[in-house]
Amino acid sequence: MHFFSDNATPVCPQVMAAMAAADVADHGYDGDAWSARLDGAFSDLFGTPVRALWVATGTAANSIGLACLCPPYGGILAHEESHIMVDECGAPGFYTHGASLMSLTGDGAKLSPETLIERLKAIRPDVHQIPARAISITQASEYGRVYTPEEVAAIGEVARDHRLGLHMDGARFANAVAHLGCHPADISWRAGVDVLTFGCVKNGGMVGEALLFFGSQADARASEAVRWRKRGGHLLSKGRYLAAQILAMLEDDLWLRNARAANAAAAALAQAVPDRLLHPVEANELFIRLSSAQAASLRGQGFDFYDWGEGAARLVTNWAHDAGAVQPLADALRSLA
Repeated sequence: MHFFSDNATPVCPQVMAAMAAADVADHGYDGDAWSARLDGAFSDLFGTPVRALWVATGTAANSIGLACLCPPYGGILAHEESHIMVDECGAPGFYTHGASLMSLTGDGAKLSPETLIERLKAIRPDVHQIPARAISITQASEYGRVYTPEEVAAIGEVARDHRLGLHMDGARFANAVAHLGCHPADISWRAGVDVLTFGCVKNGGMVGEALLFFGSQADARASEAVRWRKRGGHLLSKGRYLAAQILAMLEDDLWLRNARAANAAAAALAQAVPDRLLHPVEANELFIRLSSAQAASLRGQGFDFYDWGEGAARLVTNWAHDAGAVQPLADALRSLA
């Protein structure tokens, strides 16, 4: 059983069917009927006008979004363990033509308003310093922690007060909404988010994420983003297949149902190892204490996962799991000495 990552999961049947339905002649690039529906579908979901683009990967979506918020001489405030910091091979700097990532600390890989304000105070308002131009937060965080609406709004207030753009890496945005039981607007545009990467691949998609723009500058930023997408080699000739997947995720709240299933599976595993948890389980990731011998024992029983530093492991559930599907792993974890 694979618990490496929700990237390794199969494609959910509804998404596969949607791609098959899109397998007809239509206009190329983003001129097709499916791509034309994205703005309206996301506007309905979020309850506000939204400009939406498909992008092939989360790395490209994050980087293009940040390029629309930060000039080459600017800085992007983000957690030191965020995906854009440690897992995107400098892509944000590549797309922004040199913007700096400014790393900050925070419990559970989450930023706080206080930490942001202290860092901003240290930047002198002169030509010799790199001026902050954007904040990037991850929902859910790299340790599966979820920002509440109030926490996002507090960071949004810092961004507004300092005239910074606010970007959200929502690779697991669906899992966060499922955990909170809130409206998706409550942790996005209502809380001050300007640009959101709305994750699909980790939630049952094959390829393609949605890059969403909110607010009064949405049109202008989206117009820049389409240029970045083309320049970066992400304007796919048959983009309708990406758009069809994203639309399928939104239909009948499939995106939310898939996330709830993954979260429920993670919660079932957490109940099996309450004393081993390194972080509260708020989405579909578990970080647990595990010796090398215990890890070897689990792998010998057919369970795959990543080591996460010495004496720790990460387990990730996905849309195809439920409490019953992960019961063998839960039993194996309980049986560890």
